[in-house]
Amino acid sequence: MDAVRNDSPPFPRTITIEAFRQLRGAFPPPQVLDVRRTPAFESDPVVIPGAVRCAPEEVPALAGTLEPWRPVVAVCVYGHEVSQDAASQLASAGLDARSLDGGIDRWRAEGGTVVPWRAATRWVTRERPKIDRIACPWLIRRFVDPSARFFYVPNDEVRAFAASHDATPYDVPDVDYSHRGAECSFDAFVRRHGLADPALARLAAIVRGADTGALDLAAQAPGLLAVSLGLSRMIADDHAMLRFGMLVYDALYAWCREATGEAHGWNPDALRVPAAH
Repeated sequence: MDAVRNDSPPFPRTITIEAFRQLRGAFPPPQVLDVRRTPAFESDPVVIPGAVRCAPEEVPALAGTLEPWRPVVAVCVYGHEVSQDAASQLASAGLDARSLDGGIDRWRAEGGTVVPWRAATRWVTRERPKIDRIACPWLIRRFVDPSARFFYVPNDEVRAFAASHDATPYDVPDVDYSHRGAECSFDAFVRRHGLADPALARLAAIVRGADTGALDLAAQAPGLLAVSLGLSRMIADDHAMLRFGMLVYDALYAWCREATGEAHGWNPDALRVPAAH
């Protein structure tokens, strides 16, 4: 309980460096926002690995796009009013948001790594996503580029959009990230980015089975197909579909990583209290 301090309830909330390290090792990972003011950021354009750059004035608009099932950690230079104000705004929007105690300065002083900031990658595919076109963005945001941006356009506009917007096309014919033989586009992302992870390999089989109609590849594939088609019927906006679909794949990956050995079955007889004699 000492890791998270309520300095002046209910805001601001802070998280210690040690607790932040532990949070980063869990799944799903926290949403880390680098909210340093622009001059401070431009004078030192590095970020904590996995952090998304967000200037302080952009925080209110960003709040509605964040995933409410994941905690948020705001980072400024020293962990003072800039990140604390950002955390307060996000918490007011219903998010579990905290400010990193000591900021990026203390993070580095205590041995934390930083990496050069890079602009968000851009990706484009066909509109009306269902399986692969949701699973692939999830994979990129969780394992490659958390700030990646995704665009959905009509099928005949994908290549033109990619060329004019410096975006990488995926899940369309004759591109690097697409189906190959029995594999789906999700497999192409795993292979091309060298993501060697047993849990991810298990998830890839589920996605492949659901996306290609090979439902016998994994017992969970028919369920993923049903959920994906159901979400598509419920949600007309492609980016809203992506936002809710991220939760589906977070849950599936968490199962693949931590819960495959857990079983459930309710046996009423086992719950009955023996009658007294």
